[in-house]
Amino acid sequence: MELRDIEIFLTLAEELHFGRTAEQLHVSTARVSQSIKKQERRVGAALFDRTSRTVTLTAIGCRLRDDLRQGYDLIQAGLARATAAGLGASGTLRLGVMGALGNELRPVIDAFRARHLECDVRLQEFHFTDAFTLLRENAVDVQLMWLPIREPDMSVGPVTLTEGRVLAIAADHPMAVEKAASMEDLGDHPVLAPAAGPPDYWIEAMAPSRTPSGRPVPRGPAAKTFHEVLSLVASGQGVCPLNAHVARYYTHPDIVFLPILDASPTEWALVWRTGAESPLIRAFAGTARQIGPRPINDHSSDRARA
Repeated sequence: MELRDIEIFLTLAEELHFGRTAEQLHVSTARVSQSIKKQERRVGAALFDRTSRTVTLTAIGCRLRDDLRQGYDLIQAGLARATAAGLGASGTLRLGVMGALGNELRPVIDAFRARHLECDVRLQEFHFTDAFTLLRENAVDVQLMWLPIREPDMSVGPVTLTEGRVLAIAADHPMAVEKAASMEDLGDHPVLAPAAGPPDYWIEAMAPSRTPSGRPVPRGPAAKTFHEVLSLVASGQGVCPLNAHVARYYTHPDIVFLPILDASPTEWALVWRTGAESPLIRAFAGTARQIGPRPINDHSSDRARA
């Protein structure tokens, strides 16, 4: 069995969905189906039970998954260590994150540590109003940032996380009785503005100055930190579009988070200073690229009160 076929089988055994497996491995659905059929002919038995709605492992498929997983992981770890040695990657990667996103990046960090035993990762928080200072002062090696990034001295690496967005409003706000919000709603309420610091285009991607129909979005008071955002929203001084993971990680008795149904998904990518690129950075970005983008389980279909 070829390594690629093993990878297809193990991915399908985890995803139990031909389309998601094809998307994750950047192949066609037909390629996934052909590979599984070839493996089933070789084994002489069905590895998956398929219906029009579900895909499940058979007993033989479960056994094969367990038998192959350990060997596959050992092969991948060996290749990663050899690659790291060839690149000269070693030491501690200083990774800048905002708030709780270090936890969401844990699968990439754990895989990187497992594959590069001579390397480690240390997390450091940065604030959205001071987005690039730590990178430019060489205080961190890489940051996880929402796209787009249009800085001429920065390199944008792989997208590692994706998620929806929510609108943070006061619990006594008239919209608090609604189940969802839209980007057009931003034209009806003051939207908090960030304190001076980040590029306009970067904030525009999160809190646009105009609604989809072209109406101007009124600006409320400026906030320097995320906790100031929460305080200003709770006191009714403005609303604020945020990434949906905040509904999981941050609680406030006077704030409601409404899913913004028509907001563009947020893509979080690794970013580093081009002139400071190193084998360590390339090794970490390579691990993230191999794992691929992972949706944050933001529960954005549910109305969350925090």
